[in-house]
Amino acid sequence: MRTDSSPGSLPAREHLPAGTAGTPVLDVVVPVYNEEKDLQPCVRRLHEHLARTFPYAFRITIADNASTDSTPLVAARLESEIAEVRSFRLEQKGRGRALRTVWSASDAPVLAYMDVDLSTDLNALLPLVAPLISGHSDLAIGSRLARSSRVVRGAKREFISRSYNLILRGSLQARFSDAQCGFKAIRRDVAQALLPLVEDTGWFFDTEMLVLAERAGLRIHEVPVDWVDDPDSTVHIVRTATDDLRGVWRVGRALATGSLPLDRLARPFGDDPRDRELTGVPRGLARQLVGFCVVGVLSTLFYLLLYSGFRAVSGPQAANALALLVSAVANTAANRRLTFGVRGRDRAVRHQAQGLVVFGIGLALTSGSLAALDAAASEPAHSTELAVLVAANLAATVLRFLLFLAWVFPDRDEPASTVAPSRRPAPPAHSTAVRPYTEAPLPQRPTARRSSYDTTEFRAGDAADATRGDATVQLRPVRPHDHDPRNAR
Repeated sequence: MRTDSSPGSLPAREHLPAGTAGTPVLDVVVPVYNEEKDLQPCVRRLHEHLARTFPYAFRITIADNASTDSTPLVAARLESEIAEVRSFRLEQKGRGRALRTVWSASDAPVLAYMDVDLSTDLNALLPLVAPLISGHSDLAIGSRLARSSRVVRGAKREFISRSYNLILRGSLQARFSDAQCGFKAIRRDVAQALLPLVEDTGWFFDTEMLVLAERAGLRIHEVPVDWVDDPDSTVHIVRTATDDLRGVWRVGRALATGSLPLDRLARPFGDDPRDRELTGVPRGLARQLVGFCVVGVLSTLFYLLLYSGFRAVSGPQAANALALLVSAVANTAANRRLTFGVRGRDRAVRHQAQGLVVFGIGLALTSGSLAALDAAASEPAHSTELAVLVAANLAATVLRFLLFLAWVFPDRDEPASTVAPSRRPAPPAHSTAVRPYTEAPLPQRPTARRSSYDTTEFRAGDAADATRGDATVQLRPVRPHDHDPRNAR
């Protein structure tokens, strides 16, 4: 599938409406397990901060996942004393499971979570969710590794955190800087489509969610945070690291095989209604050129190694044909996946067949070059042969890219447009594309309790049909038998 050229299943981002009184704009989830000591001061401090600084209605949800101490009693007492606090009890452990359950059932358009120890400075909370409310971004994360972040923690945790992010960058090509900071937010419409694709129910949940969102082209906003390590943290570092590495392998394999339907998460180009009428928007030509050049350099080196090996046992023409055939198959497969973003097995045989036609053109150019060299010199040096072949391959490479772009891997999702992005047509006379801006009043914080969750079932594909202004699409809070013994922490 072509995730980078999908017309988009999610609607274009918009500034969230002010909403009605009593409906929270933000739902902050605090996942806890045996936190009877820290829960009350955390919730009261968080509530005081939001009541003082946050301009919209909000809710704080305590997600207790199978605590065995008095944490449920503390949560119930806080719920009875503070109107904006709710508690939710799960009988199975796993931070990812707790977040998915509460986020899936919440009616707030912006969903966030933070660790109960409040290691992250709360002054970063409003900058975290503001890009989601404004419609600028889809997800937001706090980053302890940004240049302007101020972090106090031991050398061991610093080394582990930076090593883990290097692993993510090297194996999954992640570009976000901090996957493990317990300070993140997501728009609900994005969560409805993204959460069903996330399998992990433990600590790798955050990383998997971010990797899938980034690969699908969603916008992730990073906020530098001030962070102080909690010396009493109960996280098992070795077990968590082992589970995270397993998750990296699983997600990497799924991305390599194209088994994830990431096209569900694609956004259309532009948020202005006039932009959505454009059908010829460039699809990352510069990125394709860079990818093609990288694959081409590696393929050329591979071809030269094969040619040198085959040349030791055969003539130059046979060695050239065999080396070019093998490298052409590898080149087509690499460009199919890395340059043009085609995943899965759909039309794979056809693409290879078309690639072989392109190979034939390259073979004609290189073979013709060798024939011309033989005619000019009876016994040319091996280095001269290689130089001629490199020159011929450079000429064939330009033609190969054009054929790949226009014939082998064309963008078939939408017809080409003659409308340039910089010269958009004027909307029809009856169009309401451009409306005057009127500022709606901010909603008041709720004074009475109302039902927070609905457990109506939600199928993963249904999010693709949701449009702006529709009624809230509810998710099923938790999947039956959704238990993973590895997340027993």
